[in-house]
Amino acid sequence: MSLLTHTKPISYLKANAAKIASELKEDGEHYVITQNGEPAMVVQSVREYEQTQETLAMLKMIAQSEKAITEGKTMSADEAFDMLRQRSGLK
Repeated sequence: MSLLTHTKPISYLKANAAKIASELKEDGEHYVITQNGEPAMVVQSVREYEQTQETLAMLKMIAQSEKAITEGKTMSADEAFDMLRQRSGLK
């Protein structure tokens, strides 16, 4: 997808909202909407938004894990399983 082909003025969004919604559901792409010639917003499908949020959440978890490793806040797999067993009342 090219940003140029999916960059539209806000007047296009107002006049073609149903068409844009249909296109977003079909192809999952997004539109950059301009106002006074400047990018003002991105319009995307709910599916694409949810996917983006899931990706951001995963990246945040990776960053937190890397920080924990750097700070030495780790334990062996055996220690982790023992802790889980204790919490579950299995030990």
